[in-house]
Amino acid sequence: MSEVILEARGIKKVFKKEGVQIPVIRGVDFKIDAGEMVAITGASGVGKSTLLHILGTLEPPSEGKVLYGADRKDLFALREKELASFRNRSLGFIFQFHYLLPEFTALENVMLPALIAGYARGPAEAQARELLGFVGLGHRLEHRPSELSGGEQQRVAIARAVILRPKLLLADEMTGNLDSANSALVVELLQKLNRATGISVLMVTHDQELARSMHRVMVMKDGVFVG
Repeated sequence: MSEVILEARGIKKVFKKEGVQIPVIRGVDFKIDAGEMVAITGASGVGKSTLLHILGTLEPPSEGKVLYGADRKDLFALREKELASFRNRSLGFIFQFHYLLPEFTALENVMLPALIAGYARGPAEAQARELLGFVGLGHRLEHRPSELSGGEQQRVAIARAVILRPKLLLADEMTGNLDSANSALVVELLQKLNRATGISVLMVTHDQELARSMHRVMVMKDGVFVG
């Protein structure tokens, strides 16, 4: 029996604008197993990214719970400092924009989460070098983001996202700014990471070909899963 790594129960999200309540997520139940790769698809504005941000604890739900791990830890019951520590150590994030720090090299960008988590510089650098080699950028360690292509920048972002060996990687339109060749390379890299480490992957995407390369596809419409 597979281990459930993350479970959402009764997730709702309502935004308020000028006194008007706008429901975005209308009641979502969801599970992802350890080692599973899941894509969430749907038209723009149906709540995909909002749901991903809630599952990644970047913003709280209006109602519902997000539970993590075998002990079903209620993430939004954690204190702010505890939640920040959990997010740093247990989750990895990749976005459409890579958000690399322009003044740092590729190596320094990948090291950063480990240094924030309290790792000594030596082990952090060794792990970053290994990961950049894994993503095919062992020859670009000292290059800054402006000296890298868009595909290379996103591969640096992937290495940065997994340096603390999280169990779950969340990706929001991560190939949205890439051409088809680089998109395929990034997808192949994620699959390679999944096979090598068993990391679970949850991604939001408009790319149907990318979605079909995952183990499971969930379709959102009007703030709920359909089909």
